[in-house]
Amino acid sequence: MTAKKQISAEESTELLKTLRKRFEKNKGRHDRMDWSKIEARLNSNAEKLWSLHEMEISGGEPDVVDYDEKTDEYLFFDCAAETPKGRRSFCYDREALDSRKEHKPQNDIITVAKEMGVEVLSEEQYRYLQTLGEFDLKTSSWIKTPKEIRELGGALFCDRRYNTVFVYHNGANSYYAARAFRGVLKV
Repeated sequence: MTAKKQISAEESTELLKTLRKRFEKNKGRHDRMDWSKIEARLNSNAEKLWSLHEMEISGGEPDVVDYDEKTDEYLFFDCAAETPKGRRSFCYDREALDSRKEHKPQNDIITVAKEMGVEVLSEEQYRYLQTLGEFDLKTSSWIKTPKEIRELGGALFCDRRYNTVFVYHNGANSYYAARAFRGVLKV
């Protein structure tokens, strides 16, 4: 593990305090989970803690939302009410970014997600998130796009309007001030 993928002891303490508060405040997202087990898992994995810190400082408000018994992993999703502010105005992937001749965005979501050590939510994961609350009422979030759509130049995004989750398409090289991505981290 590189030094870049670690946070200080003080940052770790503060992050765990923030995550515990969020966990306790949002019991409906994880009613049968035990915070002490999750915290122990996080304390034994500095790189995952670093990724959660990246999610937090970019405005994602990560929270544990599921446990996969098959893989013995806790799943953290970005649970901010609106798409994370620190990840907005990016196009879909590096190919899309490189294809822009003018007005290039600062980055692309696939690269940023990889650098953060997270994955972009799939449509199924996004829909699951929406069962836990109401998210993206004013913004939208890029989601993992099937290869067939991406090969044709498109990318998918979602939002919630009229009490319904919508899936839309756009050119992968587009970007908007109110669109980012929500990540998932498996711990």
